[in-house]
Amino acid sequence: MPAERLLPTQEAEDLIALVKEIARDELKPHAADAEENEKFPRDAFRLLGRSGLLGLPYPEEFGGGEQPYEVYLQALEEVASAWMTVAVGLSVHVMSCYGLATFGTREQQDRWLPEMLEGELLGGYALSEVQAGSDPAAMSTRAVRKGSEYVVNGTKAWITHAGAADFYTLMARTSPDAGRGISCFLAPGEAQGIVAATPERKMGLTGSITAQLAFDDVRFGTDRLIGNEGDGLKIALSALDSGRLGIAACAVGLAQAALDEAVAYAKTRTQFGRPIIEFQGLEFLLADMAAAVESARATYISAARRRDRGLPFRQQASIAKLIATDAAMKVTTDAVQVLGGAGYTRDFPVERYMREAKVLQIFEGTNQIQRLVIGRGLR
Repeated sequence: MPAERLLPTQEAEDLIALVKEIARDELKPHAADAEENEKFPRDAFRLLGRSGLLGLPYPEEFGGGEQPYEVYLQALEEVASAWMTVAVGLSVHVMSCYGLATFGTREQQDRWLPEMLEGELLGGYALSEVQAGSDPAAMSTRAVRKGSEYVVNGTKAWITHAGAADFYTLMARTSPDAGRGISCFLAPGEAQGIVAATPERKMGLTGSITAQLAFDDVRFGTDRLIGNEGDGLKIALSALDSGRLGIAACAVGLAQAALDEAVAYAKTRTQFGRPIIEFQGLEFLLADMAAAVESARATYISAARRRDRGLPFRQQASIAKLIATDAAMKVTTDAVQVLGGAGYTRDFPVERYMREAKVLQIFEGTNQIQRLVIGRGLR
């Protein structure tokens, strides 16, 4: 990782040093085995919780770290450089807390938020459906109010932590009125009628659980409605703006890890009597990789600083997500090229990095959707 970061405070420097230590000593040594054997790293999330990392950008009064997004994202990048599954899970958890933390009542926040931020609980974000991915307004999952309860029926798709999460930020239709008919709920993970399907068999992030999540007459109190009925799409899109910055930071961490592996290999691999890093063709390739990592990092930090200052950042978040995830795909692919035949084997992590990079261009809004958001911001 970079030797220095331009962090705003000494507290932030100490925090990033702690995260680096955890990533190096507690996460990275277990990543390859867990991904090879598709083992969900629940204990890793408990470790992050005990270390105070599951609620970094949220208020201290509710058990969060009260760190600016600029700092939280750089901590997330450090986690991603060690173990992508854990970093993506951390990003999803933080996004799953967003609805309650930002749009919930004070009573709701006092009741549920501390436990969500302080360590043991893990969140899921239930928005997408098979026919409602890039177009969330097309969702069909319904929440019908019956007295003091809502009854939910429908199926969500591509849900990270499905069946393992302790709570879900759930978007469901409460009226037929397209985008204005969607509402946001904090659904308890143990509620009767929530059933996770067999996990998807994925190209990468094989340690992370991704599955469909069925809601069959799931009941919970009306006090679990976040905001007003009809606010759900507004809340979801607002959460995605911040979530896209999380994925951008994950992408930069993955790209940095691939660059580090490529540079280390190029320094020790010799051909024609010299380390291959001394050959200009390879040196230029590595230089382009380094430039891609640095420029991607700059885009997400710039967007985060706008967010921290209360400025509009939707367009900048989409730019960061687009630039960083495309960079991760290119840098991880080039890292395999630097290692040559060795890079194509599972003896080195770069082939896994390349597989993990691909999904970053797809979730939290495909990169085609990011271009749509960016373009609309220019009108």
